[in-house]
Amino acid sequence: MFHFKGIMQILNLKVAVVSVMAVISTYLCIKYQIMADFPLTIIATAIIFPVVFSIGGAYKRREKALDHYGKLKAHGRAIFFAARDWMADADDASLQRIKDEMTNLFNNCRGLFTKPVSEMRDNEDAVYKSFSNLSRIIREELRDKGLASGEVSRCNQFLSKMFADFEMVKHIYQYRTPQSLRSFSDFFITLLPIIYGPYFAEIAQEFSPSMTYVMPVLFTVVLVSLDNIQEHLENPFDEVGEDDVMINTDKFIERLY
Repeated sequence: MFHFKGIMQILNLKVAVVSVMAVISTYLCIKYQIMADFPLTIIATAIIFPVVFSIGGAYKRREKALDHYGKLKAHGRAIFFAARDWMADADDASLQRIKDEMTNLFNNCRGLFTKPVSEMRDNEDAVYKSFSNLSRIIREELRDKGLASGEVSRCNQFLSKMFADFEMVKHIYQYRTPQSLRSFSDFFITLLPIIYGPYFAEIAQEFSPSMTYVMPVLFTVVLVSLDNIQEHLENPFDEVGEDDVMINTDKFIERLY
């Protein structure tokens, strides 16, 4: 199936701008007979290796985020089931209170991770408040209503694991792949298609006139598209790319019954 939306996210304005500059560079080199057979190993060294490394790093971060997000949901579900099944008489009001606080927790997590890192301090306070409320709920709705101390301790362990998984996801959100490496590759991705104008002018002699500017455009599309893929994977929470981690609170709460 052809994913038009995904293609349009990769082939963005940057692709068009750099392609136009590469074509202009090639045109001027042909016009003034500036030709050279540059080695393509520069491309591999300056662009392909750093971009592939960054894409690999960003993909691993996304997979770790999914892993810890899954555990966060699993332990939250375990607390709800404990309140439902471990009590002699399950209290509908208590279960609803847990559902409401789980809703707040995951909505606050989504609010934190989808906003810029510069706003993290204010948004993470809301998440910590939700964890604090869940801790109170375990005491007030489970321990104070007669749940055995060992089972209450197990619920607190579930909460502790939720806290640990949240912190892991938060660090993935907060710290990205090396900025210096990304800046290095971005600089050369923008510059090399223009600098390689003499190379494109040289090989254009082997093509028909209608194909003269195919290589600089194709060259640019491939390199800039790889950089765009890395950029979309870099932040797996911004809900822009098709590969992002989606925090669907409503679906999670709907399955608590």
